[in-house]
Amino acid sequence: MDSSELESDILRRVRALLRELDGHHPSCQSDRGMLRWTLHKRMDQNPRTSCVLVSILVKELERAERGDLRHYIIPLLHTLMYTLIQAPCIPDELCARVYDFCKRLLTLPKPFCTIGLDYASRLQLERAAPGTLYQRTVISEQSLPSAAFPCQDRIFIFADPELLPEAICRALAMDTQAAQVSQSPRGCMSCVVTHALQAALGDTCDTAGLRACLQALPPGDVEHWFQQVVAAVEGSEGGSDRGQRTAQLERIYHSLLGSSPKGNAPQEGLQGTPLPSPNISFHLWTEDEQLWKELVLFLRPLSQSCEPEGLGQELEPMEMPDSLPGCGCCGQSRFSVLSTDSGIERDLPAPEEPCERSRLHRKGGIKKKPSPLDSVALLQAGGGKAPGKALGRAGMAPEPPAPLQRLHSARVVLLGDDRILGRLAQAFHSLRKREARRVFLTPRLDLQFYHIPVVPAQPQPSAAEHAGPEELCEVAGYLGRADPWYESNINTLCHMIPKLATMPSRALVTDLFLTDVIAYYARMGTQPVCFQVHSVKVLFQDPAQDPAEDVFLTELLTQVQDSPSPRELSTTKRKSTLDGPGMDLTVTYRRVVLSERQKELALSLRSSGLLMKAIPAEEAAGLGCLTVTITEIIRTSNLAGRSFSAVAHRFRTRSIKVRSAEQRPFTVRLDKDSRRTYRDVIGLEVSPCLEPSYCLQKTRTTKCSPEETEDVGLVKYLPKSLLLPINTFAGVIP
Repeated sequence: MDSSELESDILRRVRALLRELDGHHPSCQSDRGMLRWTLHKRMDQNPRTSCVLVSILVKELERAERGDLRHYIIPLLHTLMYTLIQAPCIPDELCARVYDFCKRLLTLPKPFCTIGLDYASRLQLERAAPGTLYQRTVISEQSLPSAAFPCQDRIFIFADPELLPEAICRALAMDTQAAQVSQSPRGCMSCVVTHALQAALGDTCDTAGLRACLQALPPGDVEHWFQQVVAAVEGSEGGSDRGQRTAQLERIYHSLLGSSPKGNAPQEGLQGTPLPSPNISFHLWTEDEQLWKELVLFLRPLSQSCEPEGLGQELEPMEMPDSLPGCGCCGQSRFSVLSTDSGIERDLPAPEEPCERSRLHRKGGIKKKPSPLDSVALLQAGGGKAPGKALGRAGMAPEPPAPLQRLHSARVVLLGDDRILGRLAQAFHSLRKREARRVFLTPRLDLQFYHIPVVPAQPQPSAAEHAGPEELCEVAGYLGRADPWYESNINTLCHMIPKLATMPSRALVTDLFLTDVIAYYARMGTQPVCFQVHSVKVLFQDPAQDPAEDVFLTELLTQVQDSPSPRELSTTKRKSTLDGPGMDLTVTYRRVVLSERQKELALSLRSSGLLMKAIPAEEAAGLGCLTVTITEIIRTSNLAGRSFSAVAHRFRTRSIKVRSAEQRPFTVRLDKDSRRTYRDVIGLEVSPCLEPSYCLQKTRTTKCSPEETEDVGLVKYLPKSLLLPINTFAGVIP
């Protein structure tokens, strides 16, 4: 295929991708959601197309900018950046055009300016040191040893075995395991070396000879050259100038190939080096504390010592789960430290020495008053004592330690429908409460959540009765309406994953497609959509039973409970004959109005139940409010006798209280999950769930100043509501 035919073919594929964004789906329904994947796979198979693809994408971006087609910009930009990361060599002129376009996005509202700033900073780094983005991606995803870039990323896939069929869980576990088996640290290091040298040397790089040379080296030598390349690209050696870096990489290249002459490249030209599959672990969610345990083990593997570096000095020891396997000394609260200080001022190390900083404070020295922002940052990070409160020897406040760097990133992907997101809301709330009591994960871990909707062909027993895919995937539907690129790439997997998991030739397709799409979503989906978590207090019919407190994310449903005893059943039948079906309810709520003023209202009616939905059916409605639908039973009398009709009342509120006036029990089901059903309920209270760190500091403030009712001091700087962020490609496009 010559260059004109190649360019025409790629342009046709890009235009088909844009037509899908407009709702014009491909004639073959099996191609839905695969257009982006096939486009990037074509680049992997033929690296010569990368420059052509980047050039076409830049032109389409500029055309979308001129035509004010903003819904094209973010999908095209993500496709372009994903190509740039993997491309063996892109001319600086093309990178400069993309960089200028990203800078122009800074004048647009969010999320365009946010994504434009992020990609502009990445491009600036890539232009200064070609290959940096690829190198950092592989190092972090594969946890390769690197002092210059000591970051680690991992993708955790969680699936509920009670919500998905065993065949789907088994297929996904096999696919992710097969993807990990095909990767090795040696192979990933070789990919980094090859891509970095290609990006620096361009067409003069003998890629085939370089790969053969790396394949013949022992693992220790491969790691040595890997460290040399990483140091050169990161700029820790050879200066920060691009020319100096290129010269150093060229010396490494000739040393690897035995000083082969420059320009001895093969006839086929550049060869691609696709990104290795990231580190993905698949988990069947069977325990409530499983998410917390996996995150702790990611930060502190069991192979490490019980006292990791800096834990005893910078933070209190973490509160380990009771059932978490580990060493016995992890729960200790004191550490023995051998002092080598002579007590003489002149024996202290000079301030410019980077080896160790003294943690002692001399009497008569300057006491540094902590900034309020430092205290706010610590409290937002999950609680703990504010700096400057703990007193050391002689009543002097110790100097606050340097903030920890988040070198670990956990990308948690939830497979399933709204019910698994309800479990995630529970686990997230529990995690935030644990962090408020004793901070450990928050300052060290960048925790991000992702959602891939999966609905089996035959719903599991725990599914809501008569609930279709749309009712079970309201969160995914909202994300798809807010972000067309999420709709095109992720929502299309809802029915595709069950089909791929059960097809006979599954191994030929899913090992590539599913893991590639999950990796693409985790790498490029960086814009969160924040959902309000709501708390519910359940009051039971038995006065001796304590009220239950829980949280939900999507919906709460109440229904009249069947009477257990024949006596209560006969009484209920007589009352239903007179007053109609249902029960008498008293509802008190604060209605949401456009002026944001609180308006207290109360209702007393006979109802068959009510439904509270937290996910709006229309994107314009916005998040943060509950849409409540109450079905009222109205009795009418006529010549034919009594008749009953149902009338639905609908309103929006942020908090609501419901009581059974006749003490008749009803059931409460949370997040469409029959496993989370409360029985014998006579009342409930629903309100936005508060951030645990806010509650902790609010309690402390109240103890110090009981007369204060409004938020004062540090409390007013803290986030008040608990929001669950779920990442998409664009967030919410206005």
